[in-house]
Amino acid sequence: MASPSTRHEKRWKQPLSVVNIGLESFADSLNEQEVSVRQLDWRPSPADVPRLLYTKDGTSIDQANKEALQRMMAGRPQIVGLDLAKNVVPGMTDRMILHAGPPVTWERMCGPTRGAVMGALVYEGLAGEPEEAAEIAVSGNLDFDPCHHHQAVGPMAGIVSPSMPVWIVENAEFGNRAYCTLNEGLGKVLRYGAYGEEVYQRLHWMADELYPTLAAALEDSGPIDLRAMIAQALHMGDECHNRNRAGTSLLLRALGPSLARTCSDGQCLARVLEFIDGNDHFFLNLSMPAGKAMLQPIEGIEGCTILSVMARNGTDFGVRLAGDPDHWFTAPAGVVEGLYLPGFSEEDANPDIGDSTITETAGFGGFAMAAAPAIASFIGGSAQDALNTTREMYEICFGEHEHFTIPSLGFQGTPTGIDVRLVMESGILPKLNTGIAHKEPGIGMVGAGVLRAPESCFREAFDSVKSW
Repeated sequence: MASPSTRHEKRWKQPLSVVNIGLESFADSLNEQEVSVRQLDWRPSPADVPRLLYTKDGTSIDQANKEALQRMMAGRPQIVGLDLAKNVVPGMTDRMILHAGPPVTWERMCGPTRGAVMGALVYEGLAGEPEEAAEIAVSGNLDFDPCHHHQAVGPMAGIVSPSMPVWIVENAEFGNRAYCTLNEGLGKVLRYGAYGEEVYQRLHWMADELYPTLAAALEDSGPIDLRAMIAQALHMGDECHNRNRAGTSLLLRALGPSLARTCSDGQCLARVLEFIDGNDHFFLNLSMPAGKAMLQPIEGIEGCTILSVMARNGTDFGVRLAGDPDHWFTAPAGVVEGLYLPGFSEEDANPDIGDSTITETAGFGGFAMAAAPAIASFIGGSAQDALNTTREMYEICFGEHEHFTIPSLGFQGTPTGIDVRLVMESGILPKLNTGIAHKEPGIGMVGAGVLRAPESCFREAFDSVKSW
């Protein structure tokens, strides 16, 4: 006797592939008959979500959003140099520590942020041990401020201290700049909240040898086009958030000849090349400020409902609207679902953390997961999940990027411009991929995974738009 699926094939001349929208129970009978069903997480717009087209003074929101999208895509972020944070980051002082996400006090900081602050104070020579660093942090003699308040971004805990070297990324189209530290790699590293001798030694080597070697090479090479590099990396299997193997390789190719010309110490050159080659995430700390540089020019566009910032500090998840760039809308940071390193589980995990969601905000990262099917091996799920995520994110974005395209979708532009109106109308929340830090200070990375952004901060932002 023929199986149910075979009978369907005879009736319809080809295998059925069904998309079920809404209630999952509708798909149960089809699953029982061995019919392929893909569940779409969709729900009707809530009754209390009006369609907002104009502000109270008559400004067209769609026109404002079109202007924002044009500025984002016109942006041309380039690496133009490296320097110490205290020399170039606007507003940076010798007693300031920058962190990821919206503003947070020491009392409310999560474990990995506290651990990274403590490690940074030891690295700076302001404390001899982490315990002493904690006393300094609680004393009130330090200024804590979000990276985003200083044209900067930081992955995970996002800590930037005064003498850390930073990339300088300039938007050649608009002249604005963004900054980010150099990437340490994975595992027991400062950005995941780890501290200890191996962490300090790595940070000092990066400042003493890696930074000047890269700075000299970049001075020789001239500006490096990050928009073109991200676009090419998307065609090579990266999404430029949690997968950066292609981007890191492209960076090495771009800097390689200049590194050879400017570094006369063969052993030093070998150490630099080996470090970057062994750190597939090295490009992340360039894709992030590239995203920041492309988003800054949309801030201040009257009536614009597109997000200019989406960030987390491990305690709070925060968003800012381009039309109201000084206002944070926050909600509790969510719990990541993912894969854990041996010996760790979800009980060890800190809530969602980091500024790296600037990539999704700029139109790549998790929103471009369809370009990076291999991401599934790092964050869990399947290649089909990655494809489905990108398709779903088109529903909440105002447009598609003209420079960032996805081969598996026929070179369709990536979903770009998260519109808070579409988030609320569709009921679809941004889907993010991310690393997972241990909830206790000093330990570091424990895994990676995916999650949805919290709904309440988007609702608060949407309610604010209604008053414009």
